[in-house]
Amino acid sequence: MSEKTNLYDLAITGGRVIDPESGLDAVRNVGVRGGTIVAVTEQAIQGNETIDATGHVVAPGFIDMHHHNTDVPFGQKLALRDGVTTPMELEAGVYPVDEWYAGLEGKSQTNYVTSVGSIGAREHVFNPKLITKYAGDWVYDLIGAPVETGFTMKWSTQVPTPEEIEQIEVLLEKGLQQCSVGIGHCPGYMVDGCTQAESLLCQKLAGKYGQAVYLHGRYSSQMPPASGLLGFLEMMAPQEVYGGGLVIQHMTAQSLADTPAALELIDNARDKGIQILAEIYPYNFGGSIVAADYLHPDNYQKNMGRDYKDIIETATVTPLTKERYEELVKTAPSTSIMFYNATEETVYQALAHPNTVLGSDAFPYTVRDSGATATDWDTPYDAVNGHPRGAGAHARMLRLVREKKIDIPLPLAVSKMTYMIAKFLEDNGVTQMSQKGRVREGCDADLTIFDPETVIDNSTMKDGGLPSTGIPYVIVNGTVVVKDSEVLKGVYPGRAIRTSQE
Repeated sequence: MSEKTNLYDLAITGGRVIDPESGLDAVRNVGVRGGTIVAVTEQAIQGNETIDATGHVVAPGFIDMHHHNTDVPFGQKLALRDGVTTPMELEAGVYPVDEWYAGLEGKSQTNYVTSVGSIGAREHVFNPKLITKYAGDWVYDLIGAPVETGFTMKWSTQVPTPEEIEQIEVLLEKGLQQCSVGIGHCPGYMVDGCTQAESLLCQKLAGKYGQAVYLHGRYSSQMPPASGLLGFLEMMAPQEVYGGGLVIQHMTAQSLADTPAALELIDNARDKGIQILAEIYPYNFGGSIVAADYLHPDNYQKNMGRDYKDIIETATVTPLTKERYEELVKTAPSTSIMFYNATEETVYQALAHPNTVLGSDAFPYTVRDSGATATDWDTPYDAVNGHPRGAGAHARMLRLVREKKIDIPLPLAVSKMTYMIAKFLEDNGVTQMSQKGRVREGCDADLTIFDPETVIDNSTMKDGGLPSTGIPYVIVNGTVVVKDSEVLKGVYPGRAIRTSQE
């Protein structure tokens, strides 16, 4: 082989390569050419660009299947600092799908992925004159859309007629035909508005197209009759009838003390060949909007065993009072809050379970001085308020494994952030994911390089946007996007991930 042929676009040398698919965990050199991994070898290699990874782990780029900052520059920037090459908007989803994908083409630093969202479909049926400011992204429309867009809260409370359910079904199927990667379904945000018929049609459509439903269950409770377990079973039953996959998103935040029973349900379902997975973020407090049904005092206090003081107003990082809660629900229902749910012990034990994966549930940040939603790439890290999971979930997982608080080996932790997610999506209709989540010749060169001894999450409840450290290099489709722990501005190697419809 000639010297010219042997020269790679990028050579990563001397690193501890972890490939969860094959089980490789050894020092190797990785050669990248044309955006693809073309060599994983013990032989010395050279590249036009070389990264010395000695003392570091070379892992597949982290995949985050629960990320509400997928389509904004500041959110991508934070994700990259946390090692994420492929953030996915799967739980809430978007509508319309084509508009969302078109808005990111050639403008994304990360790969970008979405489901079609049942909330977006509902809002378009109830509100046909709706103008989406953020290209169909329901979460950003909720947080930041101006009044003139016509955005309302009808999606949360309005019960559809049988005719409207048919219209919702048409829109969801249209999103699947536009190659979204499944259906995002959040009855937990519309407990009294979403009918069981809607939930049934979501799983029916997923089965028809061989894809998955990404679920925020109807209940977040450890108390009967509104148990989180019932919310899971609502979707598991039609899944067994219609097929398709099912992901229970941020499971511990819904099942709480009943998490062991929820995990047993998932284990038994998988033993029967049912495609089901649980995603969990590594925190015992969540983030949402103050109007979320499960935070209503009648629900939160009784069902979660918490009180007003356990709900934190994100903008001021102060606990709510009864009076402040009622004021916000009435005057500003989309106000960002953080709230305590499961115990740390429950969360850590669940993350060690063989049928769980990591997801951040990254939520929009708020610029502290202006109150505006943080979207601009140049927004300073220390200028925002928000849940720390959007900046530090993956580094936190690695730190907790290093500290033995999550009792699993490092390669399994890497798998829970990469291969296990990629394989689930691959098995549920997303063939592109067969090239993700691996460090293998012929796969996409999405790679995250981190120091296992120093990687750490720096974000806190008070300073939620502080980036992770100990992740000096991140490569997306063969292009270095994070170099020496800095995200490179104006570099857009991200590609759309969609299904293919025959």
